[in-house]
Amino acid sequence: MLIRRGKTLDNVFTFRDRLIEEYSLFSRSFTCIAADDIRTVVDAQYNEGRYWPEPLIQINPNYQRKATIQQLAKEGMLHPACAELFQVGKAGANPQPLFLYAHQMEALAKAREQKSYVVTTGTGSGKSLAFFLPIIDHILKAKELDSGPHTRAIVIYPMNALANSQLEELDKFLAGYPEGKQPFTVARYTGQESKAEREVIANNPPDILLTNFMMLELILTRYEDTDRRVVEHCSGLKFLVLDELHTYRGRQGADVALLVRRPPCPAATILTTEIERLPRSPASSLVHGLLRTTLSVKHLNVSPIHPGMSLLSVLC
Repeated sequence: MLIRRGKTLDNVFTFRDRLIEEYSLFSRSFTCIAADDIRTVVDAQYNEGRYWPEPLIQINPNYQRKATIQQLAKEGMLHPACAELFQVGKAGANPQPLFLYAHQMEALAKAREQKSYVVTTGTGSGKSLAFFLPIIDHILKAKELDSGPHTRAIVIYPMNALANSQLEELDKFLAGYPEGKQPFTVARYTGQESKAEREVIANNPPDILLTNFMMLELILTRYEDTDRRVVEHCSGLKFLVLDELHTYRGRQGADVALLVRRPPCPAATILTTEIERLPRSPASSLVHGLLRTTLSVKHLNVSPIHPGMSLLSVLC
């Protein structure tokens, strides 16, 4: 195992020993112990490594790669525009094809069949792509039949910071497209926006709306003109996404359970979370119990919450 330091590569264990030695000298430089007996005990504690743990070695999972998005677009499984949209290092001078993992392929297949699904994977496994790819593919295809502007997907985040981060990631895929010529549009509506920004969204509905559960409940229940127009533009909504499912517990989980039952129209629902933050239990009973107790879903056998509405869940 090697770690880069400047222009050279060091053995990670050698680097760890040197780091601890330097930190040990630093931490002891603030105090000069005059008593020999006390100094002997303190030195012994440092030498035994009391103040830092032993090296921890973990093996990261290597997710199984399948086809590239470019291959799927060429075969007709995805809209042709997806090949240009989804590339690795797109902002650079040499973009590369984007590989999909096996679980992302399975998620795409479920979404194409308009079925509910749960994806349980670890951190860094492409949870966002597992729902944004089928969403954007659907948007591109739907626009060929109906180019009228309306919101086809709502993505709900528990924190505004997550919505802000996701907006930046989606903007990377749209890099290189001239203003007004992007293949899809996305906007944030979380309460951070100015009145002018909210008016723009109400007048020009984005294909994908990023929000939080409190804001969505607010615009569904109050009769402020701008908010009502945002809701009205969701007619024909296809996807309702709840990111970070593990945060919806207790009263908040009950609130969200009711919220997903009142979208403005039938939609597919995607619930996502971090599997590491969930209780350690078999995946099947974990998912079953979490969906039943947290979101009070009556049926887990991909039966819709609304007529024509699928329950898509990503636990990552």
